[in-house]
Amino acid sequence: MSERDDPVLSARRRPLARWAVRLGGGLVCTLAVLACAGALYQWIAGSLDRHAHPPPGRFVEVAGLRMHLVCMGQVSPTVVLDSGLSDTWMHWYKVQPEIAKVTRVCSYDRAGVGYSDPRPGPRTSRVIAQELHALLHNAGIAPPYVLVGHSAGGLNSLMFASLYRAEVAGMVLEDSSHPDQLRRFPEAGATQAGFVRSMQWQRLLMPFGIPRLLGWCGTSMPERRAEFRAFDCTVKQKQGWLAESAAFEESLDQVRATGSLGDMPLVVVSQAPSVPAAERFLALWYQLQDDLARRSSRGRRVVAQGSRHDIALDRPDVVIAAIREVVAECRRQ
Repeated sequence: MSERDDPVLSARRRPLARWAVRLGGGLVCTLAVLACAGALYQWIAGSLDRHAHPPPGRFVEVAGLRMHLVCMGQVSPTVVLDSGLSDTWMHWYKVQPEIAKVTRVCSYDRAGVGYSDPRPGPRTSRVIAQELHALLHNAGIAPPYVLVGHSAGGLNSLMFASLYRAEVAGMVLEDSSHPDQLRRFPEAGATQAGFVRSMQWQRLLMPFGIPRLLGWCGTSMPERRAEFRAFDCTVKQKQGWLAESAAFEESLDQVRATGSLGDMPLVVVSQAPSVPAAERFLALWYQLQDDLARRSSRGRRVVAQGSRHDIALDRPDVVIAAIREVVAECRRQ
């Protein structure tokens, strides 16, 4: 007689089967309760952050969607600040008030990040530059502009100048991305892939409050943590990061095809972290930064000693001085 037909064995297996079913059902119920609790925590905490820290700027409609724009100051030229990959107007919170003392200055949130509505389609530098041009036009902010681009925002600034050269009076590039950087730094592609995986996990877990609870989001600006969390700890922000990252190589190709800036006043500000291990990287990075400065016959490069990539946060004084210098040159012209 087989074990399957043995009534004794069958009788022993029944309690085990019932126990396994109960255990599985209990586990499913526990996970469901935890998911609901996490979703409730995410909703309440996010609502409190947004209520305490509403958008500081105004919303301007661009092609049927809202974009968040923060402007300060008076007179011309208008300085336009464009932050790095998935960064927002907040990147400039140390710089913008100081520039507003000498001229009008505007920061903004690109579509899909910060407080701006997401927009379908590729998030390339060409698309972003066209959206920024429409944003400024719809907001009634007339040229000339001094463009200030940080990291991938530098690509957007170079593309904007290529598309609307007559409207751009000067430029500052804050540790800007370079069209050839992935060719010169193949290892950067692996690093980028790691960030992408991290953001994909955050996007999946964000509705259940896990990234917020574990401090995976909204923590890079401790002095303004709650304000930063209001938009950083959201599914939309992570989706915006992933969309811009997916289009990054196409943006590099687009900007590689752009030409010289002529005699435009240009200052390139480069990082200089106090880390000995960064020497090899900086030797190659500075070659690319010098190449950016050579895009204009009036370009020059300065180094922000002790600063990492986010120079506007680590050494805002250097960025402020560079912007004021370019604004003064534009006015002399």
